[in-house]
Amino acid sequence: MRAVLLPSAGEQPAAFCFQVNGSCPRTVHPLPIQVVIYLACTVGVLITVLGNLFVVFAVSYFKVLHTPTNFLLLSLALADMLLGLLVLPLSTVRSVESCWFFGDFLCRLHTYLDTLFCLASIFHLCFISIDRHCAICDPLLYPSKFTVRIAFRYIVAGWGIPAAYTAFFLYTDVVERGLSQWLEEMPCVGSCQLLFNKFWGWLNFPAFFVPCLIMISLYVKIFVVATRQAQQISALSQSLAGAVKRERKAAKTLGIAVGVYLVCWLPFTVDTLVDSLLNFITPPLVFDIFIWFAYFNSACNPIIYVFSYRWFRKALKLLLSREILSPRAPTIDLFRD
Repeated sequence: MRAVLLPSAGEQPAAFCFQVNGSCPRTVHPLPIQVVIYLACTVGVLITVLGNLFVVFAVSYFKVLHTPTNFLLLSLALADMLLGLLVLPLSTVRSVESCWFFGDFLCRLHTYLDTLFCLASIFHLCFISIDRHCAICDPLLYPSKFTVRIAFRYIVAGWGIPAAYTAFFLYTDVVERGLSQWLEEMPCVGSCQLLFNKFWGWLNFPAFFVPCLIMISLYVKIFVVATRQAQQISALSQSLAGAVKRERKAAKTLGIAVGVYLVCWLPFTVDTLVDSLLNFITPPLVFDIFIWFAYFNSACNPIIYVFSYRWFRKALKLLLSREILSPRAPTIDLFRD
């Protein structure tokens, strides 16, 4: 995803990625630093994969969690889990070694999966915002307006649009033929540069910010409506008041998830646009920090759920106990005290 890899400030290239003409320079870090970075990345990958795997398992296994919102959460967790499983290990090697050693085929596939999973995440968060908006702002019609069937349509769109969008740029030559003046020259051997060019920088910006603006506007309206509901909640029946409180809690939790997503991805997205205007002057070390900060978002959602959802903590306790093997385990009511 990055242009020519140059050594960061204060470091000198000790070698090249390959012993061929046009090879990228390779920055060799001291062994202790390499070990520390590999360990840190490994821990991050494990948290991302295992945390999101549990979300997928919990929503799939416990019947009480089979709701439209939770199916969207499951699909979001699947995207984050696959990012950790299929993308981050190779990204770790590329970041530490400052070279791509895995060939052109895997370079293209890795870039495709990276972009697919990241775009799928933001599409799912956008659709979840729409779901929460319906639940809070139109609670009486919500059960009929946002059904499981509608949720699965959103899931198909959340995967299908990013898949087609990314494949168009990676596996066709339309962009190269029609917009050659926007594209960078061929990178050095070992950089795995495919999409990182001026055109991609400009296109990536609205692809990130349009869904973000939709989410922000929806959550502002949700906040206003939820505040008004909080003032009226004493006049509601106990059961209806409890339902309203649960919906507000879910909206607040998912609002936090959206906020964390914005914080994690904003530096990388802004740098992508600005860098394309300034002929890619961002040092590789800074760029790696931005991209790994963005990757870190995929590990955040399960952590947010642990602190926000009581049902999530209860499901985690069941998973870690023998009770999960009981025949009645899938039908346990995780919302009951």
